Amino acid sequence: MELAARVAHMRGDAGNGWGILFRAREMIAAGESVVMLSIGEPDVKTDPAILTAMAQSAANGHTGYPDIAGTMALRAQIAARVQARSGVPTRPENVLVTPGGQSALFSAHSVLLDPGQAGLFVAPYYATYPGTIRSTGAEARVIEARAEAGFQPAEADILAASAGARTLLINSPNNPTGVIYSDATLRGIARACQAADLWLISDEVYDTQVWQGQFQSPRALPGMAERTVVLGSLSKSHAMTGSRIGWMVAPEPVIAAALELAINTTYGVPGFIQDAALFALRQGTAFEAAVAAPFHRRRDIAKAVLSGSQALRLIPPAGAMYVMADIRPTGLSGDAFAARLLEEHKICVMPGESFGAAAAGHIRIALTQADAVLEDALRVLRGFAEAQMP
Repeated sequence: MELAARVAHMRGDAGNGWGILFRAREMIAAGESVVMLSIGEPDVKTDPAILTAMAQSAANGHTGYPDIAGTMALRAQIAARVQARSGVPTRPENVLVTPGGQSALFSAHSVLLDPGQAGLFVAPYYATYPGTIRSTGAEARVIEARAEAGFQPAEADILAASAGARTLLINSPNNPTGVIYSDATLRGIARACQAADLWLISDEVYDTQVWQGQFQSPRALPGMAERTVVLGSLSKSHAMTGSRIGWMVAPEPVIAAALELAINTTYGVPGFIQDAALFALRQGTAFEAAVAAPFHRRRDIAKAVLSGSQALRLIPPAGAMYVMADIRPTGLSGDAFAARLLEEHKICVMPGESFGAAAAGHIRIALTQADAVLEDALRVLRGFAEAQMP
């Protein structure tokens, strides 16, 4: 008996890039103490008030089959939030509630791509991007944002890769680099999408984690609202990773198609989780700022500890809960640096190679440990890097 080739195609030749994380977890299971600076799991847990709202909703009976597109109250709240942040008129009919941002990512590509077409994505990238695109049967085609250009994708590179493509996936604030795309970059992306007739899929899950400037959605640029799909989530903004609650915002025909997909796959998000999400969003921007504050503070800690070293160069972190460092002066690859740091010092970071060739020779550090633990680990990391210098 043979399996369908779909998953092998989805995985691709490069694998999923998480080998270092699996090794760290093996060490922890064996009783070793490892400082995990690898994945974007907030160390701040879901606020008890949100959990109380979730439990109360379940106790009140909202445990049956859910509103598959999302409750009207939640869709309206998401629409209002997106409109307030972007300035683009947004209605509940432009919103589909999904089981987390990854489901929104999968749904968007599933309804916009056909086998034989290409979906473009920018590297460095979140690890699931190419596999999600390939899951549609399409080709995942990478646009490399270069370190020497501040990891800002170039309009010309997008256009050069656009033959046969239908979608372009971007992420700003960016995981893994911490870079925020400039206004000039976003306008170049918009021009490229219009010239090549591409759908733009904008992953905006880090929209509350902006440390320099203001958040800008490309959906707000002229001519882009009708060709942009925005992905959002409460995982980072409200520390609700395990609740699996996210959304798509898109033109109504896209939402209708994604709803048809949801009917035949996820069948929606449990009602009591939707009610908790509604409660969370109604806490407003001050609540979101409080969740984001530790990562802003730790970004400053990372800058203070790592800046000035001859062995590594910190990529200026403008947003998100990560910092990325160029460790090429050590003579080590990102893979080798991360592996030795883990084995010799019990500190787990992600090698840049996990996020594509554009990030080779870099490491990504998640700011997801208490301040003192993070600072101590960063000092060890810097010392390790400097010890490798010729």
